[in-house]
Amino acid sequence: MPQVNHYFDNQVTSIAFQTADKPATVGVMEIGEYEFSTSQFETMQVISGALTVKLPDADEWQTYSENETFNVAANQSFDVKVEVATAYLCTYGE
Repeated sequence: MPQVNHYFDNQVTSIAFQTADKPATVGVMEIGEYEFSTSQFETMQVISGALTVKLPDADEWQTYSENETFNVAANQSFDVKVEVATAYLCTYGE
């Protein structure tokens, strides 16, 4: 059964579910700036909108738009800026 989670004063909402081969979340981030931490390898795909991300050990921010993906290793933190409400899909594990 899907599980709904809210973060950052309800500015980020995610629904956790199991795909055919790995756990995942799908959700929406409202306009704002957020810091996320990972407990396992994550692949983030932008479904709609855009995420401007500063990945661990990166010097520059990079913007990911619709259908683009980025990966974050386990036990890392990364920063996200959202300028328009953005939908995403995140899968967990390599």
